[in-house]
Amino acid sequence: MIIENLTFRQRLTWLAHAWKALAFQHHTELSAPFSRYIKKDSVILDIGAHAGQFAKLFARITPNGRIISFEPGSYARSILSRVVSLHRLGNVEIKPYAVGSEKSSFTLNVPVKKSGSLGFGLSFVGDPSTVDCRILSEEISIVTLDEELTEQDGSLPNIDFIKADIEGFELEMLRGARKIISQSHPALFIEIGTDTLNRAGGSREELFQLLKAEGYFPTDLKTGVKQSWEELENISEDLDVLFACH
Repeated sequence: MIIENLTFRQRLTWLAHAWKALAFQHHTELSAPFSRYIKKDSVILDIGAHAGQFAKLFARITPNGRIISFEPGSYARSILSRVVSLHRLGNVEIKPYAVGSEKSSFTLNVPVKKSGSLGFGLSFVGDPSTVDCRILSEEISIVTLDEELTEQDGSLPNIDFIKADIEGFELEMLRGARKIISQSHPALFIEIGTDTLNRAGGSREELFQLLKAEGYFPTDLKTGVKQSWEELENISEDLDVLFACH
């Protein structure tokens, strides 16, 4: 794993990244909008948990609930683990996997900056020769949400909310969660990026079609009011979108 082979400079940078993750809380403006869909005992999936900012936010919103955080990168996950431990987030469970439409594996590439530190927020999947810098790589396991979350008796927990920021693999994640979506119809907070979706082999159109078929609509964060699909389809830039069934 990458985390086990850091240079001295990279370990110092890790300490800085860990301190920021522990000391600061981002995304606080999302607490009220998310609370419309998250109850005190909700089950939340945090897909692409990174260094734990959303895990902290979710743990505050649903103190008696369950947050399942998926983070495949060992560097980010090591920080996430410290955040969960030191903030005593007993309702956060960390899973060291990526999520997709089927069980598989891939190579995660992490750029090394000119300073020697890791650009762990710039990690990517694909041909490392496409970037003009040194790369550290590690093998990552992919699971589907439907399989990973199935209980021993064959049942699935009721999922209230899914947040996904996974660099274009949001469509693959949804394809591997069709049972969960059909059963629970959780609210979805998803990053929509045209280029990242294309690089992952999908498209905005395919993602939108899947969500339409399940009865979802884009939803205004501030008001919770259903918006038209046409309005979203006419927006070309990348953005985070809340989807809900109304």
